[in-house]
Amino acid sequence: MVADQILQRGVSDPRILDAMKAIPRHMFVPYTRPKDAYGDGPLPIGQGQTISQPYITAYMTELLSVRPSHKVLEVGTGSGYQAALLSVLASKVYTMEIVATHYVRARKVLERLHLDNVRIRLGNGRDGWPEEAPFDRIIVTAAGAEVPEALLRQLKQGGRLIMPVGASALEQHLQIYRRSKDGIVKQDDLPVRFVPLVEGN
Repeated sequence: MVADQILQRGVSDPRILDAMKAIPRHMFVPYTRPKDAYGDGPLPIGQGQTISQPYITAYMTELLSVRPSHKVLEVGTGSGYQAALLSVLASKVYTMEIVATHYVRARKVLERLHLDNVRIRLGNGRDGWPEEAPFDRIIVTAAGAEVPEALLRQLKQGGRLIMPVGASALEQHLQIYRRSKDGIVKQDDLPVRFVPLVEGN
């Protein structure tokens, strides 16, 4: 998976490649034979949600540019795979999931792998995790028409946020938001297709 799907497509950060070799992806993919979990495409995890294609996961992680000292917020735990990768790259990872079945399953897998620097919360990720803010990096792993303002407020000076944004599935692009001393700077990147953020109360 790492050699054929990721390295050959240009993701070259050795820390990300090592993390993807170290984290057993099949443990995060229910309803799928272990060998199929390493295929070149997204897979269903239930409740209309998916685990992203390995290349897209690696690409977004490289865009995020995580350092070992960073505190990272993930919105949309899903399977828990992205949080597991981030746990290898960052000092602390906070991940939020709104769907209870995904939250329970991801928490169990993360605990089984003894990823002690990951905290997971059941709740509406659009609100972020204000009592732990600000964050060096924020990654949103589902699409929305715009970035929730609460997440931008929780981004540290010099921080970076990555999210798929678009009014419809056919119009999504990854967007990179950086907080500078002059405010938020936005940059469009790769066209993508993600499941939408689940609406919460």
